[in-house]
Amino acid sequence: MIKVLVVEDSPVVREFLVYILGADPGIEVIGTANDGEQALEAVARKRPDVITMDIHMPKLGGLEATRRIMETHPTPIVIVSGSTDPREVATTFRAMEAGAVAVLRRPAGIGHPDHEATVSELVRTVKLMSEVKVIKRWPKAGRHLEVPRPAEARRAQVEAKVKLIAIGASTGGPPVLQAILAALPQDFPAPVLIVQHIAAGFTQGFVQWLAQTSSLPVHLASHDEPIRPGHVYVAPDDFQMRVERGGKIVLTKDEPENSLRPSVSYLLRS
Repeated sequence: MIKVLVVEDSPVVREFLVYILGADPGIEVIGTANDGEQALEAVARKRPDVITMDIHMPKLGGLEATRRIMETHPTPIVIVSGSTDPREVATTFRAMEAGAVAVLRRPAGIGHPDHEATVSELVRTVKLMSEVKVIKRWPKAGRHLEVPRPAEARRAQVEAKVKLIAIGASTGGPPVLQAILAALPQDFPAPVLIVQHIAAGFTQGFVQWLAQTSSLPVHLASHDEPIRPGHVYVAPDDFQMRVERGGKIVLTKDEPENSLRPSVSYLLRS
């Protein structure tokens, strides 16, 4: 039985999440919290296997609560957000820097066409994340960690041999992608194409978040867009992305692969 703590300041949403998760025979909701301070106390007392975390809450928000939990009682944290505003989503991804393992859109209400799919996604993610072994994060105390830059010789090799870099990522991918892009120099000679499997509505905010730490321009890919060296292109929601001869991005509504659109394998085959 997977023990879950639900952290959400809205009583209606909180009860909705408790209902959804409690309906699964493999999940037990062992407690709820209305804000980050209550969450810290509940984690210490109840030791859940997984936490679902809202971001915008009174007293102590989800970002800081995530950071403190990972510094004191490391637990897999799934961010469940009701906002798809790119600026707020970019803030949500900062919780992944603090140690959260996944970001999801809040399930649609009963009667909504996406209700069953979004409920299944939440339940499936909670179960998967319960198996993730998280580690303690140490307080940074304002320290800024420099990301090592590639050596000049290494960059010359890239320039000589690589025409394009394609990267695919799923759960846990955002902070890794952030670290990779942050390490690339401004004059990196190859374009980078990314497919990140992520909940619909979060991609534009994901792009903005990556751009905050990358010296390369980061774009949401557009159909028929010429691929330029030293630029990063992220596949948009609900489109397959491939590369056409002549160096252009093609976005299609081709069938999902393994229930995914965009699909990493679709990009890599091109």
